[in-house]
This record gives sequence, structure tokens and C-alpha cells, in this order.
Amino acid sequence: MKHRFHGIFRRAGALALTASIAATLLTGCHGGSKRLAFSGQAKLDLSGEYNISFWAKNDTNRRQAEIYKQAIEDFEKLYPNIHVTMKTYMDYPSIYQDVITNIATDTTPNVCISYPDHIATYLQGDNVVVPLDELIRNPYYGLGGSELRFDGPDDGEVVEKFLEEGRINGVQYAMPFMRSTEALYINKTVLEATGYTLPEHVTWDYIWEVSEAALAKNADGTYKANGQTTLIPFVYKSTDNMMISMLRQKGLPYSDEYGNVLLFTDGTADLLKEIYEHGRTRAFSTFAISSYPGNFLNINQCIFAVDSTAGATWLGSHAPNLDVSREDIKDFELVVTEIPQFDPEHPYMISQGPSLCLFNKSDEGEVMASWLFLQFLLTNDVQIAYSQTEGYIPVTTKAHASDEYQEYLAAEGTDYDLHYSVKIQAAKLLLKNIDNSFVTPVFAGSASVREAAGELIENVTKSARRKIAVDDAYIKKLYGEVTSLKHLDQIRPIAAPASDSENAAADVSDELGPLPGASVALLVILPLTWLALLIYLCVNRKKRQKANGNA
Repeated sequence: MKHRFHGIFRRAGALALTASIAATLLTGCHGGSKRLAFSGQAKLDLSGEYNISFWAKNDTNRRQAEIYKQAIEDFEKLYPNIHVTMKTYMDYPSIYQDVITNIATDTTPNVCISYPDHIATYLQGDNVVVPLDELIRNPYYGLGGSELRFDGPDDGEVVEKFLEEGRINGVQYAMPFMRSTEALYINKTVLEATGYTLPEHVTWDYIWEVSEAALAKNADGTYKANGQTTLIPFVYKSTDNMMISMLRQKGLPYSDEYGNVLLFTDGTADLLKEIYEHGRTRAFSTFAISSYPGNFLNINQCIFAVDSTAGATWLGSHAPNLDVSREDIKDFELVVTEIPQFDPEHPYMISQGPSLCLFNKSDEGEVMASWLFLQFLLTNDVQIAYSQTEGYIPVTTKAHASDEYQEYLAAEGTDYDLHYSVKIQAAKLLLKNIDNSFVTPVFAGSASVREAAGELIENVTKSARRKIAVDDAYIKKLYGEVTSLKHLDQIRPIAAPASDSENAAADVSDELGPLPGASVALLVILPLTWLALLIYLCVNRKKRQKANGNA
């Protein structure tokens, strides 16, 4: 019994120490001063000078960097007292890591392009990210505000479907910047060589059937479909999106708005076992295992490739961007269509793309100046120019309806650069399917849940190649390993109703609701402090009694 209570007090003490450190981090920085919430002032003093920073991703696309630079130049002409400096990154994870590092030193950028999953993590600090709801409705400087010096979108002209992803716990913390979806790119030439024709709607059953049939070989060991020694009929670039989309199409759980992890179900297991069978025959592979699907498609070594519409400039016989030698490209007919569906009558395709967020600063005028620049990135000139660099679409109906954008779409196929047909077909695919698109719930840890979804597919596909059997025992072990690898058991839902679901990765039985971390720490520390004081008084009293008895 003594050892049991000793362990309890030891764990309680460790918890108290951890809680006190967390409380310090959550409640202050720079000498314990607390970052105040942005008040959303109605007016902006434009007589002062403001220096704001903008962090963006442009990959290796020079046009995107030039568009950013032009946007800054045009903005500074309108607001000569606001000076914008830009820092570009090669990828979003690098932006994310730098932001996390800079939160601790209060040196975050003013405006940042990021994914909502990452923004949800930024929100773990007090008043780090500025809520946008009041700013959006500000009559002077909100969307369509009377004091704006540029023609931005009005409130209601940002596509609601795209706004949803940036709404975290009911608060708008991010504005969409560009949007893409996934497309199924089909090498129709190789497809028809298998003896199949392309249906109006591609289902998962059709994909699997054709992919297996395409593995037929000639007597010399080459594949009948392409006459080559290499053929991977079906390659999916993002297995994260593959699993998420399959679950959505099937009506199976993935996660909810509260942060409950729900994808470890029997339904998910059935999907994994199906994928395993086609991985075992080598009819299916992934980007992580085999390489970029567009490379195989372009040299007639793939029939079905699923990739982002933003990657459309890398696919096709005349693609402006290539990862393989142009001499190796095979001339073929390319079709761009919706990703495979379980029920073509009720299609689902994921909505994805970068968003914009504001970071809080002690000078509210600086925040307001940053808000103006963020909005400027939503103007038609910026939106249309950037969307034309890849298969993105603008995020505003204002841009969609503009003569400039409609003329751009109508010029499909007139050249192999600005009006490259595959790129414009990919954009039209999303424009046609905005109502069929969906976003995943965003919360602290949602990025890890997304990674876990893809990890499941990667694991069973690798196991198929290694001839490891995938049965119920394997699936159960896999669920546990992925939960541990992605730390899903450390995700704590913020306001979930009580649930006895055995498939939820997080145990919410000890949740204290949506209290801030500092409040939780205080609730832990206070009773421990009183308990320590009580023990001290009792021990001290016994010492006095003993001393009096010996006197």
C-alpha cells in the first residue's frame, strides 16, 4: 500500500511540474507578458508606417514568385506607408516548422500561406492567430469595405465550400487562397489496348478490373497493353487522400469536428484488404513506393494516375513540365476526369489547397495593415494570374465570372504553355464539381490523422509486395502501430460528446471540456498545493507534540 501511494504522489508531482511549465508557456512570453487578443478596431491610422512580412511557397515555379512580387508592388503603390517583405519556401512543411519555432520567440510573420491543419496547431498558443470573422464584416476594411483602395471580393463572393476548411471550432481563422482537387488522369491509348473502353463514370470496380486485366503478357514477357517490360496499371500519388476519399464515398467515419479519430473500423479494414489484393498482383502502387505517377503515365507505363489538379502541367504528351526525358515521352490520348467513385450518382472529391492566415501582433495597426494585404491577394488580378500557373482555380465567384478568366478557359488547347489543355481541363473539373467537393475536419492533430490514413495504405501495399498475409490480426496490429507512430493517442478532443466507440483512438473519459491549457494546469496545481500544505502542517504539528512530550 505504501508503494502504491508513493507512486501516486510521484506521478502527481510530475504532473504538477509539467502542468506548471505548460501554464508558463501558455500564459506568457517575454518575461511573462500575455499576448492580448486582437480587438478588431474599426479604423486604421494610415498616417503611420507599417512593415509587414509575408511567408509563401512557390516551389520551383518562377511565375508564382513573380506574381507575388507584382502583387506586393501593386499593393505598395496603393498603400505607400505599408511595406511588405516576402520570404519564399520550397514546401509547406518548412513553413510550418519555421512558424512553430517563431511562435516561441514572438517573431511570426504577419501574413502566411499555410494549410488549415497546420493553423490548428498554431492555435494551441494564446492569441497567436487572429480570428477573421469581425475583420471580414468590418464596414470600412472588411470584404467589400468602403475604405478599401482596391476592388476585392465582397462578403459572400468567397466560395463558401472553400471557406469551410478554414473555420476551426466555429471561428474563421483562415481565408482560402487557391483551390485544387484530385483528378484521374487516364492514358486512353494504353487503356484501349487492353480491350476496354472508357465509361462515362469511372468506378472503383472498373479501375480494379481493368488494372488486373492489363497485367496480361506476351510470350516474350512484355505486357500486351504497352509492349514494354514495365507496366503499373494504377498509381495513386497521395494515399492520404485516397483513404480519406474512399471513406467519404462509402459513408464511413474518418474523424469528427471535435477531434475524435474514427478511421480504425472494420469498414476501413475491408478497404485495406481490397487494396492489398491489387498490391499483391502489382496492379496497384503508390508514389511513395514506385515514384511519381505522371512519369509512368507519360511513357505509357501506367493507365490510371491520380494526382492533384494543381499538378496537371506535369502530365500529357506535351506537358510543359517534365521529370523524364522528352525523348522518352510516348504520344498518347489523355483524359482528365473525376477520381474513381463507389456511387457515381453521388460523387465525392476532396477540396484542398493553401490558405492565408494572420498572426497577432502588439500593434493592432500592423495587424490591420496585414489584413489589407491578405485581402489584396484575393483580388482578381492576383487570383487569376496565380491560378493560370497550374491547375488551381480562384477562390472567389468574382474571379470565376470575370471576362478575363472566362476567356482564359475558352482558349483551352491553343498552346502548350499558358493554355495547356490538360491544365485547363483540370481546372474545369473542379469548377464543375465544387458542390461535390468536401473538406476534412481541422483540429490540433488533424495533420497526423491525415498522415495515418495514408500510412495504412502504404503499409498494406508494402506487405503485399513482401508476401505478408493481411488478415484481422495484421489489421489490429497495424492500427496500434499507426496510432503510436502518429501519436494519435495523444490527441484530446475539445468538446466531444461522451462516446464508447472502441474505434476512437483518443480516450475522452477524462476530458475537462474546452478549457484553455493554463486553466487545466491551475486546476491540477491548486489541489496539489493545498494537499502539500496540509501534509506540511500535520508533520509540523507532530514534531511540536513530540518536542513538548520530551520537554
